[in-house]
Amino acid sequence: MNYDYDIVRQPLHQGLDKISIASAKKLGDPSYFNRTLCSVNETAVRISVFLGEFHWHAHENEDEFFFVLEGELELEIEGQDPIILKPQEGVVVPRGVRHCPKAPGGVVLLMVEPTAVVSTGN
Repeated sequence: MNYDYDIVRQPLHQGLDKISIASAKKLGDPSYFNRTLCSVNETAVRISVFLGEFHWHAHENEDEFFFVLEGELELEIEGQDPIILKPQEGVVVPRGVRHCPKAPGGVVLLMVEPTAVVSTGN
């Protein structure tokens, strides 16, 4: 599927750069954007800001870590009850697990995943 999401995979910061979440939150439209803040070895640290619902997807070869900074995230998980994350809570979605992130009131997330991951899933 082709989704038109505002995603930038190029890291914004290099080693020893100070990273400001307050500044990063202003880098795109709050209805949805995803930016790679930095890379740590072969892993990307990303900020995702969105309001509403993403789409159902899975990452066949990569785990995905969600950590809520602001707002609330509801993760619909295929075949089980949703996981609700509030600020300072996180979860790892194992590879191959279909999920649908939702944020009716808006959310600011940190995500950690391999740099090669396709953010929209398979």
